[in-house]
Amino acid sequence: MKITLKDGVIKEFDRPVSVLEIAQSISEGLARNACAGIVNGEEKDLRFVVEDDAEVSIATFDDELGKKAFRHTASHIMAQAIKRLYPDVKLAIGPSIAEGFYYDFDREKAFTPEELEAIEKEMKAIVKENLPIERFELPREEAIRFMQEKEEPYKVELIQDLPEDAVISFYRQGEFTDLCAGPHLMTTKPVKAIKLTSVAGAYWRGSEKNKMLSRIYGTAYTKASDLEAYLTMIEEAKKRDHRKLGKELKLFALLDEGPGFPFFLPNGMIVKNELLNYWREIHKKAGYVEVSTPIILNRELWYRSGHWEHYKNNMYTTVIDEEDYAVKPMNCPGGMLIYKQEMHSYRDLPIRMGEIGLVHRHEKSGALHGLMRVRCFNQDDAHIFMTEDQIKDEIKGVIDLIDSVYKLFGFKYHVELSTRPEDSMGSDEAWELATNGLRDALDENGIEYVVNEGDGAFYGPKIDFHLEDSIGRTWQCGTIQLDMQMPERFELEYVAADGTKKRPVMIHRVCFGSVERFIGILIEHFAGQFPTWLCPVQVKVLPISDKFIDYAEKVAAAFDEAGIRVKVDHRAEKIGYKIREARNERVPYIVVVGEKDQEANKISLRTRKNGEEGQQDLADVIKRIREEIDTRAKD
Repeated sequence: MKITLKDGVIKEFDRPVSVLEIAQSISEGLARNACAGIVNGEEKDLRFVVEDDAEVSIATFDDELGKKAFRHTASHIMAQAIKRLYPDVKLAIGPSIAEGFYYDFDREKAFTPEELEAIEKEMKAIVKENLPIERFELPREEAIRFMQEKEEPYKVELIQDLPEDAVISFYRQGEFTDLCAGPHLMTTKPVKAIKLTSVAGAYWRGSEKNKMLSRIYGTAYTKASDLEAYLTMIEEAKKRDHRKLGKELKLFALLDEGPGFPFFLPNGMIVKNELLNYWREIHKKAGYVEVSTPIILNRELWYRSGHWEHYKNNMYTTVIDEEDYAVKPMNCPGGMLIYKQEMHSYRDLPIRMGEIGLVHRHEKSGALHGLMRVRCFNQDDAHIFMTEDQIKDEIKGVIDLIDSVYKLFGFKYHVELSTRPEDSMGSDEAWELATNGLRDALDENGIEYVVNEGDGAFYGPKIDFHLEDSIGRTWQCGTIQLDMQMPERFELEYVAADGTKKRPVMIHRVCFGSVERFIGILIEHFAGQFPTWLCPVQVKVLPISDKFIDYAEKVAAAFDEAGIRVKVDHRAEKIGYKIREARNERVPYIVVVGEKDQEANKISLRTRKNGEEGQQDLADVIKRIREEIDTRAKD
């Protein structure tokens, strides 16, 4: 029997072997750190026995599958601890998630912080017990009886929803058994660094019609030092919460009168407009033209684009003159109509068409989160119409543009290629051509990427850019989508060199993504301390007393004339208080003026970066700030 490893090495065995034994044959170190395996593309336990030739890779905690198995095991340990401490609690579901795990429980009263501490203590005891984790299977009817005997109604309901011929898998550790597909670790011992982080309410199966359950969140790591680093990051993230800072800095408001519809205040509009000015500047240099399409368009358009069939649940609809209309969730169909306003020649292509369009998408109230998840937002879309032989060059141009944007803000990023989802439209051939076009562009540009199977848009595959912020969190923002479906549906054409009419290929792409979400990310990335060019107030002038208000106004006028955003603090407060207030507002340049400054016709400067800098010439400070703004320096 031949086992092909992910690096192409082939190992031969004369009998069936488990995934763990395959790991041991590679190295004892790998076997100690192994969490799960992938066999012929399917996620498997380490205990899974391979009986025929297969491709096998071993997943450790450094891999996504490894983290998933590790933290899924931690969720079972938590459920076991709770059943030991509170036997009457009923179990619902307990998956691993991006940064940890959760488990939903049916209990009459909510869990208290003191109870979480007790549960965590019991979990650590279970880990020390080093309980073997065993997998077994039962036919559906027997599985139902098994869970009925354990008085677990939620598990019974889950099993009843499965096909009658299904074989149901369970995992047992000590006295605890849970319905689960796996994979899991071999024992409880490796889960040494555990922390329960919060409790929330969650409806059974996500439906408001069902009972509200208690959801306990937690995380788990292989090492205490990694857990400590994660918890430190979480605490830092709380300090940077854009909702808190947005209110403190008077950037935006989230009001009950419009859940999910943010209100931008004057300071926030400055930040937003500066971003859009930058967007327009770089797109003009890159050969884009700007367009604008209506917010509301009729049903026929959305049916033609495929949105009515594939996206209607996320759309707001209305009736005008007895005809169905929809508020646009995307700008793309309007862009198709603009392209069709005239016949294009191959000499016109590529056409790069940008739009900062306001779109609306219905999100459930429970999913709304500040500026990160809203119901209306500005999307910095662009649609590029091109010939097939222009695909690679255009994708490279978009990649270079997005790269320049993220570097400006100091973001690192990684790239994912998302392929055809289950709910999609178009032929296999068109999808293969589009996917290969994106893949080849990434390969030829030497860009490392991972494949995210089945996460493409319903009309085409895409390249996603995941930013890493200053405290290590990742955010999906930029996207490049290659689309051969909409040009076909809208019958787009151009006249080729031989005089025949052909279909253009189309790219959808965004740099910021949602402008609102990008602002939220920037607030947290910079902890509210925007680079000077983005700051709502770039200079605050503080007169020491009322005697120097006229001089303060004169100084402020000089900054204003130079195009620098400036405010004077006229309040009859002590100078120390004014300085603290300006610092809390994250103003990058604080100018103090008093008797000595007025006599010398100078200013005293304090900066966010260097602190107290002493008396300065006004002209020199203006030149310094102006250069920082003009170069869009990071600070």
